[in-house]
Amino acid sequence: MSDETDKHLNLEEDFLSLDRKFEKKYKKAVTAKDRSKYKKTDQDKLKKRKHHQNPEDLENLKKGRVLEIGQDGILIDFQDSQLLCTLKGSLKKERTRKKNLIAVGDFVYFDLLDSETGVITSISDRFSTLSREDNLRRRKEQIIAANIDQIFITMSVFSPRLKPALIDRYIISAKKGGMLPVIVLNKIDLLNSPPEGFSKEQIADELEKYKQFKEVYSQIGSPYLELCALKTTGLKKLKELMKGKASVFSGQSGVGKTSLINAIFNTDFVTKSIVRKTHKGAHTTTSAKLIPIEGHGFCIDTPGIKSFGVWELSTSDLHSHFREFHKYEAKCKYPNCSHIHEPDCAVKEALENNLISELRYNSYCDLLESIHEKKSY
Repeated sequence: MSDETDKHLNLEEDFLSLDRKFEKKYKKAVTAKDRSKYKKTDQDKLKKRKHHQNPEDLENLKKGRVLEIGQDGILIDFQDSQLLCTLKGSLKKERTRKKNLIAVGDFVYFDLLDSETGVITSISDRFSTLSREDNLRRRKEQIIAANIDQIFITMSVFSPRLKPALIDRYIISAKKGGMLPVIVLNKIDLLNSPPEGFSKEQIADELEKYKQFKEVYSQIGSPYLELCALKTTGLKKLKELMKGKASVFSGQSGVGKTSLINAIFNTDFVTKSIVRKTHKGAHTTTSAKLIPIEGHGFCIDTPGIKSFGVWELSTSDLHSHFREFHKYEAKCKYPNCSHIHEPDCAVKEALENNLISELRYNSYCDLLESIHEKKSY
């Protein structure tokens, strides 16, 4: 089942489905007449035709960038002004494995209807995407944001608690989508003054997890930042990384994504405090928003999520990501060892000897299990 955030992320689909009954009738009629249009070769042709209009046609259109998608329409940034647009009907009639045709960050061509509205006729090719498996339909790709240079994978300690496995999912997805992953650990002030409601054992557990986390994740090759939005600790470095680039903040609810944006750019986007009983975040950002920032860059704030399924995750993705396994796996008894249940596994032996991080190994097991689950559909 999807969580509250998934309902908000479905705004794109809700908007595109306003005329769903008509589209179903249309598709049924076309399918009855001709099934050949759904062949892969013809699908490729249709895709090219949909996204690549003739140059002479594009000359008469305006080009903008998608800022936000809501039930009222698609908000476009065009020459420092904002327009509310709809999608041309022909863009909504082709079958695709994508849950949403358009995403925040997309560059689009559109016809002006008047000074405030327009109709999107074409979507430019994307150079990068942040996407995940749709929670309800795992065979659908949900695009969260497009045309991004880097993703700030935002986590926190205690409130909510650190989730290393979620970071690995984001890092793999970022690299698959053509983005630079940056690990951002917010609320480090809580390391010295944990919030109320934690037992001594829970505090000790979180501090030990943080110690292991910093030791391992600051060395895996992705930029690593520790900061505090409340006390503005470390924000200068974060702001420097954002200059002139399109960045997206993503992570659990309550980790402080919106608070970081407010602290850096003196904005006043709405935030909420953590639910004290559960130490989990409350949903505040209800849809992805692309925000123009100083220094000719863009920043995307996304709703917090509880789960993140990597789109089309494969065992080769795991092999590329968990590089610390490489020098041990050649010594495994079986050449295709999964490092889970086989005897004489050199990776498990390295784990037992503290040569491989338990946090990373547990994350690997979690990701491998998700691959096996998908194959069982």
